[in-house]
Amino acid sequence: MVSRSGYLNSLIFNRRNNGEADAGMSVPIIQLDSLPGGCQTFELVVKFCYGLSVNLTGSNIAPLYCAAHFLEMGEDLKQGNLISRTEAFLSFLMLSSWKDMFRILKNCEAISAWAEELKILERCSESIAWKACMDPQAISCGDDEAQCLNVLTNNFNESKINTKDGAVGSHTEAESNWWFEDVSRLRIDHFIKVINAVKNRGMRSDVIGSCIIKWTEKWLLRIKKNIHDHLNEEPRVTIESLVKVLPTEKDSVCCNFLLHLLKVGMVMNINPELLMVLEKRVALLLESCSAGDLMVKNHHGDKDSVYDANLIIRVVEAYVSCVSSNSISRISVVASVVDEYLALVSMDSNLSVKSFQLLAEALPEAARSCHDRLYRAMDAYLKSHPILTEEERESVCRAMDYHKLSQEARKHAMRNDRLPSNFMVRFILLDHLNMARSMVDDTSRFQRTKTQAFITVSKSPAKNLIRTQKELEIMKQEVKRLKLQLNDLQLCRLELQKKVKRGAR
Repeated sequence: MVSRSGYLNSLIFNRRNNGEADAGMSVPIIQLDSLPGGCQTFELVVKFCYGLSVNLTGSNIAPLYCAAHFLEMGEDLKQGNLISRTEAFLSFLMLSSWKDMFRILKNCEAISAWAEELKILERCSESIAWKACMDPQAISCGDDEAQCLNVLTNNFNESKINTKDGAVGSHTEAESNWWFEDVSRLRIDHFIKVINAVKNRGMRSDVIGSCIIKWTEKWLLRIKKNIHDHLNEEPRVTIESLVKVLPTEKDSVCCNFLLHLLKVGMVMNINPELLMVLEKRVALLLESCSAGDLMVKNHHGDKDSVYDANLIIRVVEAYVSCVSSNSISRISVVASVVDEYLALVSMDSNLSVKSFQLLAEALPEAARSCHDRLYRAMDAYLKSHPILTEEERESVCRAMDYHKLSQEARKHAMRNDRLPSNFMVRFILLDHLNMARSMVDDTSRFQRTKTQAFITVSKSPAKNLIRTQKELEIMKQEVKRLKLQLNDLQLCRLELQKKVKRGAR
């Protein structure tokens, strides 16, 4: 072993020269605590040094390669030493065997520092990325690894087809995710290296995004029980790594996935700057998503609402803060999505009044030109929450503007006993006031038309003056009559308010 290992050679002879041999023994005891791969790998090293058969596999090649470097088993000591042997086999596997790439990465987890230093992780990631960008049929060519190597080598140039976006790949859309399942089993640091490698290879951003979603779904299932354990740093680091590696293209990942990622990031208390980046990215997708994309479930307990409305409030507020106030047409699109979302979650008995109110009022008043959808969502909420107090019902309806309701919605609102009493009174009074104004306008138009006709046909100035005075008198009488009607409406309003107060007591 000393003849093949520079490390052991220098260690033992240095000890002999320093007189450190143990009593009664000609050879000192050597403790190799930091040997990559531990006892099992050392046993393979011993077998190799003594000329015994060593079976190299995808599971043992990485630790053995690192151990060979640790022990300094280079060609300067002996031809065909362990470093060159393991290097040759490692290179062969990286070119020929898809499955062995993942076995190598799995066995690098316990020797990460050495695998990083010797670039095993980088080489494996590059190999996986190269194959992922190729025709999958070339990868699944059976057990004959030599044949597979030839197929890969011959097809490499043919598989590099530049798409419109500069992406690489000859496979169809349906075949683009064939490699997801294997990659989704990788540890987060290895997964990130693979994703960066396929990015450098020019793979389409939507395919990369789908792969990240697949990995995250599997990871969340594994750590679901420990997600609220703040003493465990691994989930927080994982979420931060995923946020950093997301493709920057707008449509590379869907809005619903980003919302779930944001929710987990908030629970895990990730870096505030990364949280803001994620929040802003979700906010800018609101204009192109549907209400169904905003449905993110709560999993805390029975008292929580089924869907996380507070998360959507946060995102909508972020959207308002980063969109110009002049972009009313864009904001109105988001308002439609928010109203549709409110209608979907309104039937949840655990959705709080505060959450409903904040979401309804999150957008500026000018965002909605018509409040019919908002009214329907409010009515559905009141119907699903029949035991609300008068004050709570007022909070629910506060964002609704009577003047922005259609005629049909107004009629429904005036007959809707679920609305707060003061809203009912206000709606009735406003309806009567609109009727009175309409009557005044009609009368004024009628009187003006009549007066203009009279002036046109009249030839005598004296007669014109007399008839004009009569017309003015008629108009004054009409105004007095309307004032009396308005007074009656005011009295009616006061009576209704008194009845409401007595009923509340």
